Amino acid sequence: MEYYCSYQERCYKEVEEKLFLLKASNLEKEKVLMYLIENNFINEERFAKSFVRGKFNYKNWGKIRIKNELKFRNLSNKLIEIALKEIDENNYVEKFHLLAEKNWETIKERKGPKKNKKFVDFLSRKGYESHLIYEKLRELDN
Repeated sequence: MEYYCSYQERCYKEVEEKLFLLKASNLEKEKVLMYLIENNFINEERFAKSFVRGKFNYKNWGKIRIKNELKFRNLSNKLIEIALKEIDENNYVEKFHLLAEKNWETIKERKGPKKNKKFVDFLSRKGYESHLIYEKLRELDN
């Protein structure tokens, strides 16, 4: 389990699920998890910050999707807010605009409701805020 936690950041839930798959008893799970936490193999804050940086920089995810994914992994709201500070606001907006413009150009539909829907759906799935999406749509649709 040390190796499992050391080659990639893991959260408590992921390690717990792995132990379940390995059919560890409750007592064994508890001992292993305590050991991993005490020896800093599991650190939720470090995991959250790494997750935010990775998903934003490499997958181009927005804050909403990142936040939902971290909630799914049972991280606290406070920890999520701390981790989201890893994203520079100017960089976030710049990446959003680049992604939006690139997507707008790749949609084969002519201007109109179909193209607008595809555009909005794509950016919503990526987890960007609706006010940013509709603002950009108004800008590009003119």
